[in-house]
Amino acid sequence: MKVFVAGATGRVGKELVQRLEERGHLVYAAARASDEITATDLVRPIHLDLHEGVEHLAGLFEDAEAVVFVAGSRGKDLLQTDLFGAVKLMQAAEQKGISRFIQLSSVFALQPEKWEGSPILNYNIAKYFSDSWLIRNTGLQYTILQPGTLEETPGSGKIDVDVAEPGVNSIENVAEVLACILEDDNTIGKVIIMKDGETPIKDALAELE
Repeated sequence: MKVFVAGATGRVGKELVQRLEERGHLVYAAARASDEITATDLVRPIHLDLHEGVEHLAGLFEDAEAVVFVAGSRGKDLLQTDLFGAVKLMQAAEQKGISRFIQLSSVFALQPEKWEGSPILNYNIAKYFSDSWLIRNTGLQYTILQPGTLEETPGSGKIDVDVAEPGVNSIENVAEVLACILEDDNTIGKVIIMKDGETPIKDALAELE
């Protein structure tokens, strides 16, 4: 598959690009710091500025068949990047005729009643509105992945998706889940809340209702 990854130089983005390349996908690896991306036969760096308009963003997709949004400002530009940047990329995908859109979000982003005391309240708000837009205001074949705290620890390849409380998530596990989502039509139209757990990733996704 030909996949456009927005946020390819981030912590999750780097892992995801590597995994997609290993699977044989052609990756349009897009980021503001595109000069940090090494071009290979299957990885093509793309300069991405989410402050640009929809028309400009649509022109970056080349012949991509799916978009994965893993970009994030780490709290520095929540409205322009994490919220409106995501929405504009959705609009650009629809304009380009790309139907598959996968978005990395935050645990319980669509459940404000669970935000009390959250240290990332403003991030949750940004994700609430971008996730809601994807679900309610587009015709995209979406999947939204909502992990809790990200940690740079080795991935076990096992997760839980029946999550009642936030948990830690290996960045490697999150990247692997995103790569598997891309290849699993069972995930279309789903909001997946995850944490590191006990079930092999492919089995956990296969059991989604």
